[in-house]
Amino acid sequence: MDPLFLLQQLEDEDRLSMLTDDILLSVLGRVSLHMAVRTAVLSTRWRQLPWLLPELSIDVEDFLSVPCTEPLEANDMEEAMMSLTKATRGFVADQKRGSTISSLRLKLYLINTFLCEVGPLVCDAIDNGLLKDLDLTVLDETNPLDRSDEDMLQRAQEIDTFFHAYPSVLHCLTKLSLKNAGFDKLDMHHVLFDCCKQLKHLSLCYCDTGTYSVFKIDAPNSKLCVLDIDKCRFERLELVCLPKLEMFICTTWVSHHVPVIFGFVPSLGELELSCGKLYDRFPFKLSELLHGTTSIHSLTLDFEGENLWLQPEMEELCTAFNKLKKLSVCGVFVEFDILWITAFLVAAPFIEKLHIQVWNHACDAGEFRGDVYRDRSTPQWEMRFNGSENRLLKELEIDGFRALEQQFLFIRSMLERSPNLQKIILRGDDQCDDCRPLDASLLHPSKFPEKDEEEMVVERIRDGIFSPEIIFDEDWSLSI
Repeated sequence: MDPLFLLQQLEDEDRLSMLTDDILLSVLGRVSLHMAVRTAVLSTRWRQLPWLLPELSIDVEDFLSVPCTEPLEANDMEEAMMSLTKATRGFVADQKRGSTISSLRLKLYLINTFLCEVGPLVCDAIDNGLLKDLDLTVLDETNPLDRSDEDMLQRAQEIDTFFHAYPSVLHCLTKLSLKNAGFDKLDMHHVLFDCCKQLKHLSLCYCDTGTYSVFKIDAPNSKLCVLDIDKCRFERLELVCLPKLEMFICTTWVSHHVPVIFGFVPSLGELELSCGKLYDRFPFKLSELLHGTTSIHSLTLDFEGENLWLQPEMEELCTAFNKLKKLSVCGVFVEFDILWITAFLVAAPFIEKLHIQVWNHACDAGEFRGDVYRDRSTPQWEMRFNGSENRLLKELEIDGFRALEQQFLFIRSMLERSPNLQKIILRGDDQCDDCRPLDASLLHPSKFPEKDEEEMVVERIRDGIFSPEIIFDEDWSLSI
């Protein structure tokens, strides 16, 4: 139900006075800041409530005109930044606040005219003890392919200038997201890890310290918990020392070999690796990448429908997988055999949940397939099971299921090696926005089972073996 409609109902029933500020602020905290401000006109009781919110989110994209032009024009971004500046002044200025701000999520464009106003407002709030934590995202609408190295250097210089002009921002920063910045001539390590002493979450997209450079992070005093590296041009990332790091995400690397080396990362429990295999990349051993990790409990590997970028191995992974409880293997091309995934299970005796996502995209077939990708070939991994079992495996989930023999063969093998398996969830395809307008004939001809075919699928899966619960969910993506 629309929160504003709910609040109007409460007012009609004359029950507003019965609700405490905590409850009302909890409701307001679930809607956009724009909606929260609108509630101030409901009654005198509501007039000051938006200025009591402990958590604020001021997003420049909420101030863009609708519909937006694509690509965005400079004038549209300037008008949105003008509105954001006004909103920041209204909510952050000390004289209007009724309480401290525990967290401010601020998304903005790097337009100096307005940063000269937003910067002092945020700095004053920090210096006056009004603002505790800052989550800052510096947006960039430019297509990365249209940005030259000089553009990226200039953008990094502008970001560095902003931080130096308003140093209190760095001291309060707990989350930072940057895009399209080249720190070749700047000390990115010093800015991000020496100056940002409270930083817990760092996201870098299309950023680097020079094309095919090695970036070392040695920050024993860092509080960083989450590091997200997306399409950055590092030849290699060396995490020498990040004692508080709990989650590392690496997407679409350019490295010719192992994209990251782990040093002292004792808290690292969640790891996500995602990359489409380009022509000039070479497979590496996952055990080599995981060397140095001791606490991985959740691992996601996404091949984005391309050939595997991993070399075959099994026993070599036992040390790195000795605490693994959840494994997700995504982007497996629909025509590939998936029995090779069993190699991971042999090395992971304590795994409890296995998730597999099959790749079947019309936007990635025929004439729509890019020239930079190799011809696909099904993985050929030698298997030596030696009677091993996964007695703790409770749930198997397959997204993009279809009645293909390789999928039935894999599921039956899971039933044989997982005597305590309780649930099998079979889901339909999750087509992306690029796929929906395309001809469905480009997809693999097999489809998710119809209702009257489910019984036949269940019988093929069981084939005389014990029977866990089997759930069919074709339209799961519509409920997300």
